[in-house]
Order: sequence, then structure tokens, then C-alpha cells
Amino acid sequence: QVQLVESGGGLVRAGGSLRLSCAASGRIWTMGWYRQAPGKERELVGYISRGGSATYADSVKGRFTISRDNAKNTVYLQMNSLKREDTAVYYCNAYPLQIIRWGEGTQVTVSS
Repeated sequence: QVQLVESGGGLVRAGGSLRLSCAASGRIWTMGWYRQAPGKERELVGYISRGGSATYADSVKGRFTISRDNAKNTVYLQMNSLKREDTAVYYCNAYPLQIIRWGEGTQVTVSS
């Protein structure tokens, strides 16, 4: 069973940047980044194929970039021009079916 560990979150001012990492304990395929804000349902931020092709939600398009290193079984989320509404716990999982046990996520808090 693959395990996922997200890291890289923190407190950042609006307009700032963060880079999140998702380290998997085994081989991974198409992977998604998801986030859950307080009081809201978990939503898809974007996903990346094993070949490196990425797709993004409209809310983050042009600001976030997903990349991966298959040799390290790691997926990254570069977040630029952060907004307060990006505040959430960020998770990674398989896409489209989240068949891997969820990790603990990493908290991203954007202040004004």
C-alpha cells in the first residue's frame, strides 16, 4: 500500500509563494493535488499525468504549477501569487479515483 506524505505548507502573505511536495512510498501514476478549506468540501486543484501533462482548476490556472519527479515518486505544487482564498489543507492523491489512503495534508495559510 502506497503511503503519501505532503509537506511544504506554512504561513505566507498574499502575493507570496510556496512549494508543496508529495512524497509517495511507491510508484505513482496520474496524481492530483486537492485542498480543503474550513467548512468546505475537498476540491481538486489540478492533476498531472505520469508523462508530465498537467491540468488545473480555473481558480488556480496561471498561478499554480504541478510537476513531478518519477525517479523520486514525488509530485510538487508550486503556488505563486497566493490569495487568501487559497488557505486550506492541501493533499495529494491519485486522480481521478482517490484510491490511495489520504495523508495528513499540509496546511497553507495566506494572510492579507
